[in-house]
Amino acid sequence: MTAPHLLELKMRGLILTFLILGTLHKSFTVINGEEEFKGDYKKLSGIIIPGFASTQLRAWSILDCPYSPLDFNPLDLVWLDTTKLLSAVNCWLKCIMLEPYNQTDHPECKSRPDSGLSAITELDPGYITEFRGGRKGDVFIGHRWDVVRELQQQAGEVVESREKWRRIRRNGDNGPLSSVWKEWVKWCIEFGIEANAIIAVPYDWRLSPSKLEERDLYFHKLKLTFETAYKLRGGPSLVFAHSLGNLVFRYFLEWLKLEVAPKEYMNWLDKHIHAYFAVGSPFLGATETIKAALSGFTFGVPISEGTARLMFNSFGSSTWMLPFSKYCKTEDKYWKHFSDKGKEAHHAYHCEEEEFKRNYSGWPTNLINIEIPSFHSSDAYPSVLDVMENTSMECSLPTQLSFNAREVADGTFFKAIEDYDPDSKRLLHQLQKSYHGDPVLNPLTPWDRPPLKNVFCIYGVDSKTEVGYYFAPSGKPYPDNWIVTDVIYEIEGSLYSRSGNLVEGNPGATSGDETVAYHSLSWCKNWLGPTVNITRTPQSEHDGSDVQVELDVTHDRGADIIPNMTRSPRVKYITYYEDSESIPGRRTAVWELDKVNHRNMVRSPALMRELWLEMWHDINPAAKSKFVTKAKRGPLRDDDCYWDYGKARCAWPEYCEYRYAFGDVHLGQSCRLKDSSEDLLLYYI
Repeated sequence: MTAPHLLELKMRGLILTFLILGTLHKSFTVINGEEEFKGDYKKLSGIIIPGFASTQLRAWSILDCPYSPLDFNPLDLVWLDTTKLLSAVNCWLKCIMLEPYNQTDHPECKSRPDSGLSAITELDPGYITEFRGGRKGDVFIGHRWDVVRELQQQAGEVVESREKWRRIRRNGDNGPLSSVWKEWVKWCIEFGIEANAIIAVPYDWRLSPSKLEERDLYFHKLKLTFETAYKLRGGPSLVFAHSLGNLVFRYFLEWLKLEVAPKEYMNWLDKHIHAYFAVGSPFLGATETIKAALSGFTFGVPISEGTARLMFNSFGSSTWMLPFSKYCKTEDKYWKHFSDKGKEAHHAYHCEEEEFKRNYSGWPTNLINIEIPSFHSSDAYPSVLDVMENTSMECSLPTQLSFNAREVADGTFFKAIEDYDPDSKRLLHQLQKSYHGDPVLNPLTPWDRPPLKNVFCIYGVDSKTEVGYYFAPSGKPYPDNWIVTDVIYEIEGSLYSRSGNLVEGNPGATSGDETVAYHSLSWCKNWLGPTVNITRTPQSEHDGSDVQVELDVTHDRGADIIPNMTRSPRVKYITYYEDSESIPGRRTAVWELDKVNHRNMVRSPALMRELWLEMWHDINPAAKSKFVTKAKRGPLRDDDCYWDYGKARCAWPEYCEYRYAFGDVHLGQSCRLKDSSEDLLLYYI
């Protein structure tokens, strides 16, 4: 074997182990009195906590579905099996819905979360899937409109128009009907990460946090997962949480305080968790939760909005992501004193004076503007006959009420519409019992920085995002008794109505990620210290010519950080806010990715590349800086190489070359990384 071939084999081995996971022994460096991993150590583990509706649920019952050839048997998919949903929607609802007051299953059918990576990679394999054809990005979406129409007519659950089905298909491609963590796992495989190094911790996303522990012992199992991973791999774990998964992880950190001795709490965290990546976290809640609770949100599933509302409001988790005020908190007695008092004691919920001085609870606008009918009847809403018989309604006008984030989170809003909406009592019960009355943590309070060594907060910005709604009576019976008459969006630092009119309010510096408002996503900027380094680079591979840096930027706690940097209208950027000085031995970073939406965040190639490079830099003993350099980004995989038609060669010639392989159907597929790429990763130390 020649020397070049030996070098090639060595470099391939380096590439396969360069990231989070290596096959070396561990060593510790003492920094500021704390042990910190540097250089050679056994493999880390990656623990994935998925978001809302991002875990498969399987039936744990035998349910005979009348008028349908499809029944539910043990281990059949419930979330998500769209074929059964379309042909036997009533049966499907029995398996997916919960009793809203005590969170128990339907007497005829129960569902439980699946386990393993397969539970979070694809929710409904084979129905709406991604098919990569000859061109990168080609997508095939299954089920024709006529088939869907026929199945839904049989089930009595009809999507009214072909255009609506197209919209559902588009939403489904970005949402839960397509692959979720599949691309993430593929990246791990490409870089040689072993199967037992990536651990998924699925959970029943329908339950409130206390019920997760009560019914499934989820947080006990999660603690055991960290400890098992440490024994198996010989090193701590990296936590990757998306959306609601971040709220689950926050609750776990608070729950853990009651499970380990006070003096051992920080030791346990430092030993078992190396870094936490909070991806698309709704730190202060999500406004779409309000729409889902009042008028229904289908999540890309082919059901009516009324059916979606019935389903969503039966879940204990339906109020977990309600928007709340950053000025309202509870006394964290366990964190401050590790009190021995019984868990029966509830937290006192109180708001600072700032809450009553500022408009909208710090949010861009009032979250809810709703018309309350002046006509009262025994039903939630009057029928057409009621209206005709009561002529006095002609002279009465509905009352419009507005509610801010505090009034939504503390239950004021649900109390106000209690006489007009049957779901209000159920939601108010869940809110008080499972959240404000939770003995471990009131999740509807602002976060402090988790006491972990390395915290990375990552989210998308600069997308059109809903931040407020106008509701009115629809005249239809429950659950379709409310309609959305107008929506307020945040777009590039301004507020607009659905009709395009400018709306007054307190818009942020930019907008959110299409699902969660910027005000909620960017709360983690408060975790940064008084001095921050800011870097802005293109998301795609770049030569460093468009990199902008601001060092030692002053940051006042509670205020946003707005960099004084330029933007090219055709370029999508990543803006990094980094702090490694304010807390000795700890690092905090915030990454903002332009135009990356909430549901596609975990599939963003730019995000995955930056995660790998950050961890590669983090574990390398020769690292020269606290964070990986941003000066340049070259291709890391064959997929990153492409054909430059303008120059008639492969782009990035210092990294890529033309090398045809049997089966290539276009020039871009034949562009591959060079064999002799010794410094491919060493540049990022």
